[in-house]
Amino acid sequence: MKRLILATRNAHKVTELRSILTGAGLDVELVGADAYPEIPDVKETGVTFAENALLKAHALARATGLPAVADDSGLCVDVLGGAPGIFSARWAGRHGDDKANLDLLLAQLSDIAEPHRAAHFACAAALALPDGTERVVEGRLRGTLRHEPAGTGGFGYDPILQPDGEARTCAELSADEKNAISHRGQAFRALVPVVRELLG
Repeated sequence: MKRLILATRNAHKVTELRSILTGAGLDVELVGADAYPEIPDVKETGVTFAENALLKAHALARATGLPAVADDSGLCVDVLGGAPGIFSARWAGRHGDDKANLDLLLAQLSDIAEPHRAAHFACAAALALPDGTERVVEGRLRGTLRHEPAGTGGFGYDPILQPDGEARTCAELSADEKNAISHRGQAFRALVPVVRELLG
């Protein structure tokens, strides 16, 4: 069984990708970055989701000698020219302060009417091999931004993005419902043929 490492310390992401790979019949042992605690986190210095995903995947592949997968994602708001984009997790200045990021974005969009509140979650997932081979796939979840947060599930901007064709926000969906349509779920599913091709 080939071992594949996912560049995250988030157990939910590992479980999500593992179930997708297993469901596709791939004989791969997936582990998270926690399996290699001596390897430091990689700085995301890229200017696109794909660049950041590749930076993390290549760094882990080099450090471990194993094939590595990494993803980077965020919210892209049409009227803001695609921002917050790669700055989604630190839009309000401090990395990972979900409430501050959400509050700032809602304040910036307070005068924007419904027809102009289109946005999407984007995710790039990269697979890198120790020999430098790389592939990137992407997923998107399109929707509209609410004026007020709704729902207690999910994280980040989930309480304000209402997916197209849905009456609820991402934070009001069950985990299974969200995984079925999410940008990361789409990107991870798009990785299946890539893993099959490169890892046999």
